[in-house]
Amino acid sequence: MKQAKADHFIINQEWVTPEIRAVQAGPEDVAAAQGLLFRTAQWLQSIGSKQWNQLLTGEDRHHIDEAVLRGDVFLFKKEERLAAIVILQQHASEWDRNLWGEEGHDTSVYLHRLAIEREFGGTGLGSAILHWALTGIRFQGKDRIRLDCIANNPGLNRLYSGAGFTLKGQHESGFNIYEKMVR
Repeated sequence: MKQAKADHFIINQEWVTPEIRAVQAGPEDVAAAQGLLFRTAQWLQSIGSKQWNQLLTGEDRHHIDEAVLRGDVFLFKKEERLAAIVILQQHASEWDRNLWGEEGHDTSVYLHRLAIEREFGGTGLGSAILHWALTGIRFQGKDRIRLDCIANNPGLNRLYSGAGFTLKGQHESGFNIYEKMVR
């Protein structure tokens, strides 16, 4: 088992599926990550969802460019083709504090912006990435992963509950919050 190590995490498992591997994004990957998020927002809009619409006007509350520079963005590639991305943020943002209140932030990793290129949609890659986030990478001093999703998207809610995340509540803004303990 190959181990990659950084100051704050250890990748225990590089391969997410037999064909898709996880790599930490670098500054050279910012444009590709932004492009995937934008295409995902366009696709969501095309199926009638307003989720991530702010990305279409240039607003990114999770600041993917800064997240890449912090080392919080992971790419999932088939050979050299980008298949998906996710942010695994080790510090609560203002958004996270608004949703979760003030408790549990020191030991939490926040999963944001799980996005999959459409050609890889429907393959189970989202579930594989969630499994990898729970077992394939370890963050020093962190014992849980938290995430949120729009409450009125049954598919996303099934994805997260099916991956073992526990629904912890619904915020007044219309977002469900989920948490799963790790290790």
